[in-house]
Amino acid sequence: MEKITLYHGSPVIVPKPEYGKGKSYNDYGRGFYCTENLELAREWACSEENGGYVNQYEIDIAQMNILHLDSAPYTILHWLALLMNNRQIRISSPIMARGVEWLTTHFLPPLEDVDVVIGYRADDSYFSFARAFVNNEITLAQLSYAMHLGELGKQFVLKSQKAFSAIQFVSYNPVEQQIYYPRRKQRDEEARAAYRAELEREVIEGLFMRDIIREEVKPDDPRLR
Repeated sequence: MEKITLYHGSPVIVPKPEYGKGKSYNDYGRGFYCTENLELAREWACSEENGGYVNQYEIDIAQMNILHLDSAPYTILHWLALLMNNRQIRISSPIMARGVEWLTTHFLPPLEDVDVVIGYRADDSYFSFARAFVNNEITLAQLSYAMHLGELGKQFVLKSQKAFSAIQFVSYNPVEQQIYYPRRKQRDEEARAAYRAELEREVIEGLFMRDIIREEVKPDDPRLR
């Protein structure tokens, strides 16, 4: 047995997460999105106008098939491929269109037998960093750096019927908008400020999206580690 505690920030109380519900255009597709970080869940529960609730759960993951996007053999491009495959994204250039096609063709991890996906959460700032890379504006190294800015958090996403059957509701607590939305906003602004500072450095070397396409970079390329 390997029980862990998860939190789900939401405008509503969710005593029983339902398999098959949720938006198909979330980061990793349809699923139940949680975090092990209570403070992040509180921030994610709030919008600019309203507070929400933190729902607490327990789940035994001992027999789960878990896809860790931040562990080998996966790379940040696998995370990016999932994002490009699921999120609604505006294609603003030919290189971006080719980049999305290359990533989803060569780096999209199969999720058919996966119970849980663990990886970065694409908040507004994360999504803008990812989009900049696919649009050939920043290097892979700069994208990797950006992913750790502001401690924007990782998410724990239930994907299978097995995972949904295993999760157990524990409790809920209200979250005050006037406290936690400003914290969420500050975290995002700090990440963007650090990202802008990184962009001011002169970049001579590094893998851009155009290089990955031109050199036909695949998941086993050592430059991705």
